[in-house]
Amino acid sequence: MDGTQERYTIIQKVLHWLIALAVIGALAAGSLLDFLDNGAFKNQLYALHKATGMLILGLMILRIAARIVFGAPALPIGTPSWQRAAAGVSHFLLYALILAMPIVGWAATSAFPAPIPFFGLFDVPALIGADRDLSKQLFWVHDIMGKVILALIAIHIAAALQHGFSRKDGVLRRMWF
Repeated sequence: MDGTQERYTIIQKVLHWLIALAVIGALAAGSLLDFLDNGAFKNQLYALHKATGMLILGLMILRIAARIVFGAPALPIGTPSWQRAAAGVSHFLLYALILAMPIVGWAATSAFPAPIPFFGLFDVPALIGADRDLSKQLFWVHDIMGKVILALIAIHIAAALQHGFSRKDGVLRRMWF
């Protein structure tokens, strides 16, 4: 599509909000893991974090396919070029990092080596072989990616709210049901 539609499709909206909730939940769980003592609850939360990461990976693949097929609404006429560039860069970074972060987590967990249960249904196969030193490095990258994603989410929300409540230009409504 040429990006001239006024709103995102229902498929795009559902994927956006499912991914948003899953990412926020995975980031919260990942952060909480650092403060918990080893035990059953930490193991269950870690399993949920890993399964949610795999879910996010699958949903992001669908989201990217939907973006390719359906395009995106154009920004309102009169949007300054620097805001257009900032929106493009921030969306690209969000998509890239939210896609890459579960892959890095998958590789780090595989290298640890530890299982990746998918909501108790099956274990996701290892992505790479065991290598504890590599695992530590990948978990560090995974952690940094989470912090960058949090910053990008804050910018994304601030920009959406600015469009919705200050500019009142319809940009916020495009992704709402």
